[in-house]
Amino acid sequence: MTDHRPGPLALLDASSAPPHAADWIGEHLDAIRSAADEHGAVLVRGLVLDTRETAVAAIRAVVGDGMTEREGFAPRDTYGPGVYSSSHWPADQPMCMHHELSYASEAPRTMAFACLTPPTSAGVTAVADSRAVLRDLPNDLVERFERHGWRLTRHYNPYVGTSWQDAFGTDDRAEVERYCAQHGIEPSWGADGGLRTVQTRPAVVPHPVTGERCWFNQIAFLSEWTMAPEVRAFLVGEFGPEGLPFNTFYGDGTPLDRATVDLINKVYEAHTIREPWRRGDLMVVDNVRMAHSREPYRGEREILVGMGEPFRP
Repeated sequence: MTDHRPGPLALLDASSAPPHAADWIGEHLDAIRSAADEHGAVLVRGLVLDTRETAVAAIRAVVGDGMTEREGFAPRDTYGPGVYSSSHWPADQPMCMHHELSYASEAPRTMAFACLTPPTSAGVTAVADSRAVLRDLPNDLVERFERHGWRLTRHYNPYVGTSWQDAFGTDDRAEVERYCAQHGIEPSWGADGGLRTVQTRPAVVPHPVTGERCWFNQIAFLSEWTMAPEVRAFLVGEFGPEGLPFNTFYGDGTPLDRATVDLINKVYEAHTIREPWRRGDLMVVDNVRMAHSREPYRGEREILVGMGEPFRP
């Protein structure tokens, strides 16, 4: 693996912006998008985001009409079309590098994160260049994933993650089955009413604008081997090794081993860029070009998230 140290996050200074952050963003949207196109992610620092309403308006100024999330793997609060709270995920557990909704048939190209309350410590939303990650992964591993894609299995249950009703936005089984048929998902229902799904997606995709090959997936994040050992042991004890809430495989169904998942996470780490949150920060991320993560934290933390410009990988 080549040692390519990532550079700093692109920064735009908005400290002289007027109180209405959304107006300033509208006036400087071309510069924000240009910086995100060039660097993959840009941090706008110095905005006045002192209420949830101002944060929502700032995000909407970036993502427009927004994109409705389907198939979410953790609960969120909804604050408007395409604008949500961060996923409700334990503060002491990391959300490892991933591309938002890369397991779905339609994913957002653009993500916007607005910081209302920075955590007392840590809690960074880090980013990593997917082109560099792809370059530094072993060729044989990349070729295998390009040939077969990657597979995600999910077991929706009331104890871990989100319910199938919330994930699909309906409590109608027939509607879930129609959605699955339209989006290349294989559903099966358990005797207890639980839902199991299987879907296979590409692991490497061309960028929708530049055509560059990008490592675009959640192979490592949603793998059993990225879970904390005690969490995995508990879940296996409760649901069995075949009943984990989520797990990933090679696209032909071959299981992944810990060494492979650890290697992917190691390459992500080599290309990770971190910038601690400050109140009023707005980060705009190209969701194809850059993976993102959420690191463990202490204290209160409120980051709003927007998704926009849906595309089909």
